[in-house]
Amino acid sequence: MTRLLIAASGTGGHLFPALAVAESLPKYWKVSWLGVPDRLENQLVPQKYRLVTIRAEGLHGGGLRMLLQGMRLLVATWQVRQILLRDKINAVFTTGGYIAAPAILGALSCGLPVLLHESNACPGRVTRLLGRFCTQVALGLPRASNRLKGCKTVVTGTPVRALFFSPQRLPDWVPSGVAPLLVVMGGSQGAIGLNQMVRCVFPWLLNKGCRIVHLTGSLDPDLGQIKHPNLVEKQFTDEIPGLLQHADLVISRSGASALSELLVCRTPSILVPYPFATDRHQEENAACAAELGSAIIVHQHKPGDRALKDALWRLLGSQLDENNLTENPLLCMQKTLDSAIKKNATNELVSVLETLN
Repeated sequence: MTRLLIAASGTGGHLFPALAVAESLPKYWKVSWLGVPDRLENQLVPQKYRLVTIRAEGLHGGGLRMLLQGMRLLVATWQVRQILLRDKINAVFTTGGYIAAPAILGALSCGLPVLLHESNACPGRVTRLLGRFCTQVALGLPRASNRLKGCKTVVTGTPVRALFFSPQRLPDWVPSGVAPLLVVMGGSQGAIGLNQMVRCVFPWLLNKGCRIVHLTGSLDPDLGQIKHPNLVEKQFTDEIPGLLQHADLVISRSGASALSELLVCRTPSILVPYPFATDRHQEENAACAAELGSAIIVHQHKPGDRALKDALWRLLGSQLDENNLTENPLLCMQKTLDSAIKKNATNELVSVLETLN
């Protein structure tokens, strides 16, 4: 029996890749989970794995605040060390974020191997500071290696759930018809700036016959303001695999997990990077997808500006206007996706974990 501690907390971008790996491990692996109180893992993890929580936070600011945060990190590291010794853990796997620092430091104090997965093209602060002390750093995007000198890296891709690799049906609540299907998604909490941008072009798209599914997130204040039989707005759905597999085009933020899901589903996209993301990492993620040819980038702008509308017309115009005789660019983007190397990142990471012991 190999005992693994997975340290993943907070957002779906950290949790879902870790869950995908955990669910694919051979049966002789026993998984424990390290998280933080009151975060998303408390809803998702206890159904399948034993969850232990500690207090963890980032190191920001300076002076007395930094000193207090440093002391809390030492306490969290000591707590992780006690968990590792008590549960006789053999290895640690983490997907970054606040919880990664005490997990890595605790493992180092016990002489245990650590696999750190970095999903973004621009590595996070913990990865940059502690990656060189890990046994291996697995990368979601090759560009990240340029900023991780001294680390032992391997490019695996970012894991997605198994459902994305098998054909899924289109959800029955999606507007029916043969017109192009546009899916808009900004994340589980929502993206108000993105939502405002897309709502300005909805009347034009709907008038052209487009079908639209808008996943608004939980914090959107304008839900339900536009009524149309070809528009469905939802705060959240767990049927993302079916939606992405059947969508003609997706408008999305450029988190690493979303990009991996779009790649696996061969779905062209317009990416609107979150402009306030740490280290502007969504900008670099989007650039990787654009270089591949699977996406175009539209920067967040004031509602009513033309950039998003122009991009939509460039990609959907040949399907929305019978007088538009230009070649369908979405087909070219799909061909690019067909030729892209699509690793099964989950299996790649499981293989790396197997080499740690």
